[in-house]
Amino acid sequence: MNISGRGVALSLASSVLFVTLPAYIHALEPLSSIQVIAHRVVWSIPMVLLLVWFTRQGNVLRDAARRLLREPWLLACFPLTAAMMLVQWGVFIWAPMVGRTLELSLGYFLLPLTMVLCGRLFYGERLTPLQAIAVAFAVAGVLHELWLTRAFSWFSLITALGYPPYFMLRRKMAVDSLSGFVFEMAVLLPFALATLWITGSGEVLEAVPRLWALLPLLGLISALAFGAMMASSRLLPMGLFGILSYVEPVLLFAIAVLFLGEAFNPAQIWTYGPIWIAVLLTGWDSARLLRRQARRGL
Repeated sequence: MNISGRGVALSLASSVLFVTLPAYIHALEPLSSIQVIAHRVVWSIPMVLLLVWFTRQGNVLRDAARRLLREPWLLACFPLTAAMMLVQWGVFIWAPMVGRTLELSLGYFLLPLTMVLCGRLFYGERLTPLQAIAVAFAVAGVLHELWLTRAFSWFSLITALGYPPYFMLRRKMAVDSLSGFVFEMAVLLPFALATLWITGSGEVLEAVPRLWALLPLLGLISALAFGAMMASSRLLPMGLFGILSYVEPVLLFAIAVLFLGEAFNPAQIWTYGPIWIAVLLTGWDSARLLRRQARRGL
């Protein structure tokens, strides 16, 4: 498979893995949202290290660690990227626990638009005609939501505006996705452990032993999803990577309505309908691109 094909496949795999988390988080009760976030950090570290070993990326991780010593600016950047990621993790976990997954999904619908804008403004990327039409449909859906609600949830805004600077900084740092994830989790680990100790998480684990089996899987899903997302972000143009991100909010929307029982206002069909059309157009355009590349490779 060529580079673009791998990037698309990794992006889709990342979306599927990420959207399992809102439903999965409910299985972790009675842990609080703060405890779940802290556990996600703690359990992600052994799982991502296992992933490094399984993919034979140990040398890559060591080389990245040596870069940190040679380039102090990288060492200064990781606390910033770790903090940016922690905010996104917090929103992603808290929203489902308080019944706000639909607002979270709207933020992810907005995210590709901000990614496309960043790709155009900062990287000079151009959209294909079908991609441009897809963005137009998505903009129509977003404008309808603004007209309908007259406001935006901060769940939506943090998601839509917080990720593009993170991806741009990580691309500038040019550290491979798995190594960067390890370093970010290492920065957050002391704070996560302190949070678990202060909030009495150990007592919850003693009272609910099944959590010992569920929490490692939380870390595994997080490591696989984030690794796939970061790898695709480096393989794909920023605009295409952003547009493919429409897959995740569509799945989030379905989970919120079908499995989490959140209410859906019928008037919002004019918000989500155009965006779903954008998703279909994007998928069609991506498939055409991959077929052309495959023919050229023959």
